[in-house]
Amino acid sequence: MSTATTTAPARIEPGFLLLLGALAAMGPASIDLYLPAFGAIATDLHAGPDRVQATLSAYFVGLAAGQLVVGPLSDRLGRRGPMLAGLALYVLASLGCATAGTVGSLTAWRALQAAGACAGLVGSRAVLRDRFPPRDMARALSLVMLVMGIAPIVAPLIGATLHELLGWRALFVLLAAYGATVLAAVGLTLRESLVTPARRSVREVLGGYVQLLGVRPFIAYAVAGSLSQAALFVYVGSSSFVFTGIYGLSGPAYAVLFGVNAAGLIAASQLNERLLRRMALEQLIPATLAVQAAASVAVVAAVASGVGGVAGVAVPLFVAVGSLGFCFPNTTAAAMAPVGDRAGLGAALLGTLQYGTAGVATFLAGRMYDGTAMPMALGMAIASLGSCVALFLLRPGDADGALHGR
Repeated sequence: MSTATTTAPARIEPGFLLLLGALAAMGPASIDLYLPAFGAIATDLHAGPDRVQATLSAYFVGLAAGQLVVGPLSDRLGRRGPMLAGLALYVLASLGCATAGTVGSLTAWRALQAAGACAGLVGSRAVLRDRFPPRDMARALSLVMLVMGIAPIVAPLIGATLHELLGWRALFVLLAAYGATVLAAVGLTLRESLVTPARRSVREVLGGYVQLLGVRPFIAYAVAGSLSQAALFVYVGSSSFVFTGIYGLSGPAYAVLFGVNAAGLIAASQLNERLLRRMALEQLIPATLAVQAAASVAVVAAVASGVGGVAGVAVPLFVAVGSLGFCFPNTTAAAMAPVGDRAGLGAALLGTLQYGTAGVATFLAGRMYDGTAMPMALGMAIASLGSCVALFLLRPGDADGALHGR
């Protein structure tokens, strides 16, 4: 077990973090803004809850598949160009969602919207890997979560209010405006961070993905982090139906509950940034994954017993969601540590594993929906326990190298 180094932390510019946070927040904003409108979308488009939840799964699938293409382009063309093209696609697809006439067309536009958003996800992670060693990258991601974490707090509140005033289609018009603003900011302020473009052929790109799958530190932390994040998205995809349909919360009350959980995640991410000044990634990751798993099992127990009602579920749920403030930045930085000059490929494959796993998990949770909270609770527990098992089975040893250096 390695220990934290005494190297002075790198300086991280606030403006740079704000822009990366805006790029990263596009993902949760595109998800959380329309959650309070699920019921209205189902009614307006004559679709069942599973069909509406499939629009969320399609978003995850778009994120997973799109990153496999954007990653190599980012290594070949630089970080800025693919970001700008992806953000333009995001704006167009958001307007397509706003005009969708069927749940099928909404699902298709959501997949394209995700394909555009993934350019920012891949590019921002690659830029961080270009500029920082792993421990400072984890610190930067923790600070980025302070910015992106605002989205899960305010997005449901904005979504519930805007939906009541103008209907669910206005939510996607707002996302289009947000995408256009971020597009302008990237074009005007983000400098290219890739020094030497990688002129790889398609065969070399595919070979690079295969090689990364064989890098034990990468795959261990990528799989563990993906399952941990899947637990969060099972909650995100199911919570609207669970808390408004089963526990009887109003739209605004659900938005407050959602925001409180997001605030817990932000607080954890900031505590994580401080702990990383004194502790190693290898120490924090297994401990916080275990906390998430224990809290998720407690959610199952609360749902099964009915003790405490909605409060009995909400308390362990707060801990399970908040723990991702530690798990996400640390597993991401640990997975990206060994990728070297393949930062675009690494960010793409990592993102594909994360959002592909989330897409499968939310789809299964939607298919298992039975009018109770148990599918959500079980989905979270299985995913978070799986993350602990994956890390235990795949975790690299000391021979694979420490995670502190570049």
